Amino acid sequence: MVGRQGPVVGRRSLIGAGLGVGAAVFGAGGSGVAYAAGGGGGGGSAQRRGLGFLAAAMDGYPDHGSVRLTQSYSDQAGLFSTAFTYDNALAILAHLAGGGAGGRARAVVLGDALLYAQEHDPVYDDGRLRQAYNVGPYTFFDGSLQPDGFVRADGTANVGTQFGFTGTAVGDMAWAGIALSALARRTGARRFLEGAVRIGAWIERIGRTDEPLGGYKFGVNGANEKLPFTSTEHNTDLVCLFGRLALLTGDRVWRERRARAEAFVGKMWEPDGGFFYTGTNDGVTVNKSPIPEDTQTWTHLALDSRAYSRSLEWAAAELAVVDHADRRNSTVPAGQTYEGVTFSSASLVANEDAPIAEFQPKPDRNGVWFEGTAHLALALRDRSRAGDETRARRLVASIERAQDLLGAGQTVGGRALPERSGVVSASSPLDTGFGFGYYPYRHVGATAWYLLAATRTNPLRA
Repeated sequence: MVGRQGPVVGRRSLIGAGLGVGAAVFGAGGSGVAYAAGGGGGGGSAQRRGLGFLAAAMDGYPDHGSVRLTQSYSDQAGLFSTAFTYDNALAILAHLAGGGAGGRARAVVLGDALLYAQEHDPVYDDGRLRQAYNVGPYTFFDGSLQPDGFVRADGTANVGTQFGFTGTAVGDMAWAGIALSALARRTGARRFLEGAVRIGAWIERIGRTDEPLGGYKFGVNGANEKLPFTSTEHNTDLVCLFGRLALLTGDRVWRERRARAEAFVGKMWEPDGGFFYTGTNDGVTVNKSPIPEDTQTWTHLALDSRAYSRSLEWAAAELAVVDHADRRNSTVPAGQTYEGVTFSSASLVANEDAPIAEFQPKPDRNGVWFEGTAHLALALRDRSRAGDETRARRLVASIERAQDLLGAGQTVGGRALPERSGVVSASSPLDTGFGFGYYPYRHVGATAWYLLAATRTNPLRA
């Protein structure tokens, strides 16, 4: 399946040379936002610090307009002010889950900016959201200046063209729709439901396929060309989105669409091994390698099916890693140890003698992917069988230790982040096996998933 490329890409942020993937971004007026970058809503101190990081990443460019997005990674990742759709959708959900009144206010701001992106695309007026946007000024590697915030001088949304983040992926769109549907439920505001319905309609129009394996295809690249892949993860996301649209609109057509997405996911199940494959590259043949983590945990969160619950055991056992300073290529400081899961089966056999990508370090096969570790912790808590809560607590404790000790001295928009706030993507550089890597930079997506796991909030249940 398609990954990303670029300075620090992670699965949700790529696309690059011709392969576009969904993006949108969120942010809107700063007024009424109740908690500041150093604070947070309810929950323990670790959760408050996580919320503080999300606030700081959202407030990194105060001089560039009230309509704003959340920068996805700390500056040190080399993606400048890039804000990915997926990360911002998660930020909305995390603010709603753990931020109290202040979190709800921030979530509304981000949701309204997502709607702004839908309505002010520089090219299209069909409900799509791009893979990513710029949220503040920077000077690119070639010396060229990107001077704008999220809203350009002509009123259009500032699409992330310098990294090629101009396509639209079904998975990113689905997460944006899930976030908007959550806002519709929480606030009762019809504009959020209307935005989610536009997303669902775009996916149905562009993604639906009658190929043998069915389901919904990947999306379009920056040139608006349809991509041939069909992703288990994307169709899992659609089980939730279409299910929510059915409930919120009362329109039965969304039930049929949900069933189509769920049927594709079921075809990816491997009963002998107890796991889900990643998808298909041609609509006919199942892609059997690599096997990623999220197709094991998100399927449980979306489907809650006893028939597939073994996928959590597969992820917990087959993707387990422990990272410390003695591991080859580890960047973990001496005396620290982190446990969790890695990105995929390919991560465990990555070539430790070669850089992950050009200008990037060599991988550590035992690098912990903290976002995926949070997926697993939440899924175990949601399943709630004997021993699940004990395992989940160990994983959450590892993530909280990483928030305390990793990623110190990093910034957003040149501004220092609050101390011990925000979870890095990975304990050490890791190769996903999908053409990109994750690195020890503070990340909105990883932090948001930690907050969802800590507050026991399942974002994928319709």
